[in-house]
Amino acid sequence: LNTNILITVVRFLSHHYYNENKIEPTPDICKHLLGYDDSKFRNEWTSRYLKATSQNTAPNSQVPELPKSPNTIRVKQTVYLSELLVTRYPETSKRLTDILNRHNISLAILKGTKDIWCRDYMPVQTPSGKLIQFKYDPSYLKNSQYSDSRSIVEHVNKVNNINALFSDINLDGGNVVMYGNKAIITDRIFSENPDWTREKLLTELSILLECEIIIIPSYKPEYDFTGHADGMIRFVDSNSVLVNDLDQDFKYMKNAIVKALDNANLKYINFPWFEHKIKGNDDHAIGIYLNYLEVGNLIIMPVFGVPGNKDAEALAKLKEVFPNKIIETIDYNDIALEGGILNCSTWVVRKETTK
Repeated sequence: LNTNILITVVRFLSHHYYNENKIEPTPDICKHLLGYDDSKFRNEWTSRYLKATSQNTAPNSQVPELPKSPNTIRVKQTVYLSELLVTRYPETSKRLTDILNRHNISLAILKGTKDIWCRDYMPVQTPSGKLIQFKYDPSYLKNSQYSDSRSIVEHVNKVNNINALFSDINLDGGNVVMYGNKAIITDRIFSENPDWTREKLLTELSILLECEIIIIPSYKPEYDFTGHADGMIRFVDSNSVLVNDLDQDFKYMKNAIVKALDNANLKYINFPWFEHKIKGNDDHAIGIYLNYLEVGNLIIMPVFGVPGNKDAEALAKLKEVFPNKIIETIDYNDIALEGGILNCSTWVVRKETTK
């Protein structure tokens, strides 16, 4: 074959490759078919292609059409509330749902629950979107005034048509703080699962959650009977976290938390909190701003209305840390008096859609 015929063959194959595989005539293709790199031909082909695409028309039938853009992937997030939250605290629930509606956040109600803390007994969503339903049998509900309020997760999932992968690891959702492929869990996980070795438990959690597992110390039960992470720490991004101001914390807790974060290569930012004494109620959550609700580009932070400037200080800090997010505040004290706040009483599920 002469060179002209070979160039014609290359031209035909190149267009075929582009249409079928989105591959243009490269030096390797030219060398393979011609025996050398015909830069003149490649430049001519590129010039004709660019001219055609800029005019949105092809100069002749040999110039391939541009590939169609794939569908845009959108992430829709839905906030779930226990129906008990709505019935027991209608005014507080309305304040929350009004904010969500104002920002076009999808809302759903969970039936068949026995308490308002749906974050704890609902599944944990992995980075790939799977729902992992852990065993919900926390030690703090056993032999206590709250023992009858343990939601039966199998029933809740069934009546709400939620499909989840079940695990026999005993773990509350409130003790899982996630961002990307990282999950922070307090060491309460070990005492809640005495039949597991530490190594096996961490390996299984890493597989199930598709995450690097980062363990931080929990408070002693007399200071926080739940041992949850979501009142202690929240992610800013994959490299940094917010923590309740460690300079106000016990020295042993500060040292242990800082060491755990250093080992995980996470920077920390101190965040305002305060201790508020209420006679007859040692388990309330007044003062814990970090238990905010984050959904999409929206953060809803609790304000407590106590004397001083703590509310304003926390709001200013949150705006500083998240300058590109929308920050709303809410009076959620009715719920906080029960021992949890916004993250505790909501469950957020994301779903990818194409459009």
